[in-house]
Amino acid sequence: MNSSQLLDHLNPPQAQAVSAPPGHQLILAGAGSGKTRVLVHRIAWLIQQQGISPHSIMAVTFTNKAAREMRARLEQLLGVNPRGLWVGTFHGLAHRLLQTHWQEAKLPQNFQILDSDDQLRLIKRIHQALNLDEKSWPARQSASYINAHKDEGCRADHVIETSDLYERTMLSVYREYEQACQTAGLVDFGELLLRSHELWLNNPVLLRHYQERFPFILVDEFQDTNTVQYAWLRVLAGQQCWVTAVGDDDQSIYGWRGAKIENIQQFDQDFPGTSTIRLEQNYRSTATILQAANGVIEHNFGRLGKTLHTEGEQGEAISLYAGFNEQDEARFIVSQIDKWIGLGNRRDSIAILYRSNAQSRVLEEALLRESVPYRIYGGHRFYDRLEIKNILAYLRLMVNRDDDAALERVINTPTRGIGGKTIDGIRLFAREQGCSLWSAAEKMITNKALSNRAASSVSSFMSLVQTLADQVESLQLHELAEKAIALTGLKEFHGKEKGEKGQARQENLDEFVSACRVYQPTSDDEDTSILVDFLASAALDAGEEQADEFEDAVQLMTLHSAKGLEFPLVFMAGVEENLFPHKMSVEDPTRLEEERRLAYVGITRAMTKLYLTYAETRRIHGKESFNSVSRFVKEIPSECLQEVRVKSTVTRPIEYNRPPARARLSDSTEGLGFSLGQRVSHPIFGEGVILHVEGSGPNAHIEINFDDAGTKRLVLQYAKLEAV
Repeated sequence: MNSSQLLDHLNPPQAQAVSAPPGHQLILAGAGSGKTRVLVHRIAWLIQQQGISPHSIMAVTFTNKAAREMRARLEQLLGVNPRGLWVGTFHGLAHRLLQTHWQEAKLPQNFQILDSDDQLRLIKRIHQALNLDEKSWPARQSASYINAHKDEGCRADHVIETSDLYERTMLSVYREYEQACQTAGLVDFGELLLRSHELWLNNPVLLRHYQERFPFILVDEFQDTNTVQYAWLRVLAGQQCWVTAVGDDDQSIYGWRGAKIENIQQFDQDFPGTSTIRLEQNYRSTATILQAANGVIEHNFGRLGKTLHTEGEQGEAISLYAGFNEQDEARFIVSQIDKWIGLGNRRDSIAILYRSNAQSRVLEEALLRESVPYRIYGGHRFYDRLEIKNILAYLRLMVNRDDDAALERVINTPTRGIGGKTIDGIRLFAREQGCSLWSAAEKMITNKALSNRAASSVSSFMSLVQTLADQVESLQLHELAEKAIALTGLKEFHGKEKGEKGQARQENLDEFVSACRVYQPTSDDEDTSILVDFLASAALDAGEEQADEFEDAVQLMTLHSAKGLEFPLVFMAGVEENLFPHKMSVEDPTRLEEERRLAYVGITRAMTKLYLTYAETRRIHGKESFNSVSRFVKEIPSECLQEVRVKSTVTRPIEYNRPPARARLSDSTEGLGFSLGQRVSHPIFGEGVILHVEGSGPNAHIEINFDDAGTKRLVLQYAKLEAV
């Protein structure tokens, strides 16, 4: 493919970014501006037009899915597989480095990746050893403390001790956790980056080797990098590697999990001579939607600056609906979904976005009531499922007997008569001896420190693992998985669960064998066994929160989950003060700006039609609130908005200080003494909200959504309702 063909179908800024001479580049890629296309074409340009070997290029993505997509598109563009090219996530590439240089990193050769679930198990064990009450000191709190410090590149030894009880306690847990991981050869997600960063710093010869190996580094979603990722990148780049950073400061929405918007904002200072290219032409949304997004985001300060535009159609106005309450809001959304589907559109072309997970309950109830299939985006992935985690734990133990987290998960799964008292005894012995649980169990059996019954059960478990481990070399991966499932009895164990859940778990175990059958190693290292490679791949996949593929269904998700996705029809629900922006952010300018970026992300998910909805009264977290429409709605140019009323549509500029619309009544409520959206009390079902009325007079049927009893249809004259 010649140079002109590579630049075909690219707009001028895209072509400029793709064909730029070697040097540092900051590509500010607005929503829907084709950044993946630019990234892939840039790599292809370096290989085909600049004569750069794929061996000299590293491309960093934020999800394994994105890495796989990039490889596939590159192969299609080049016509050949770009062998030698390193494409992967920060965590995946860091793992690859540690796997190759385990000795320099001071790790055992068969170190294992500790996922978040097993990390919590390990922390709970440490809490028990330190006599910390779970209610006062929840394990998740310690996990957040540890992970946050690792993301900042801070080990326990770097933390300054204080007299504060919380800090002293968390630091003691962190120290014990580090020791436990080192003893068992375990590496959590934060450790992958921190340990590989230290690998650079402590081994200048090795660092120089990789700097010479990778003179070209390209990083996607740069606005989402955290402190240790940015440090890792800067050390690797040094003074001799060219870095291309692709990102959008207007879509930096993960500050709560460590992302630093400052990284992209100061890129040109840290990498002198940077050329900045803005991709502002949007290929996703209508001009109206883009005008609304620009109107909102321009209220943020310190932006690197860009304005989205399109050569596409103007499109419909954005519809704004004010519900009486959250039930009315949900009912309106479902009614518009019905109309959209009635026009022949698919359900999966629709997304309902919300700021808080707590909002989904009412939306789900409304969808169920109208029999509209839906799914919550971001449900459990395959490798996150209970039965899959169990079989993975057995496979991990085959590779590394000192994997305490894996042993704790399955030592009594399926149940084999090893009680909590026995496991506590093994834990205590391991702590006193400074060894792994496996070693402790072996010593206790030898020294007859366990009862005969407990010793027999533990010995049987260990023999099972050893039997499987002895066959690792002789069996193919799928044969080993099949044998492990059979010998452990996991299939029968999970099959005992009642109903479809048990059947689904068994089917998942069958699918696990199929996954092993088609698995292709990702490591180029011939000394790495396919089992070790597979376990690492499974752990990395489990770390990504992405939904599985299901039937045609409406998508429900948080605004954070929606980033990177697009839908023809989008509803942003609950756009009201104290909900969005969140009440915890309104007083903090930095957090408020991130909330505004989140609104920008939500608006730009819509391709054709966007609805903004809010409730004039909302019962959430057990309390009723009266919130005004979100300030983000007020920042949208009025000509972009169309306010939807129950019986009429207003297309004039919207008056945001209008009186509440709760007085609007359906004709069917006249003379009943009650109104739609009104809260009432029932002597048996408690408090609820009137959703719908059929008929008139004493025989009228009233549909009420009760807080505790759900939705009920009652006859007015027998209901004994009282206004609240």
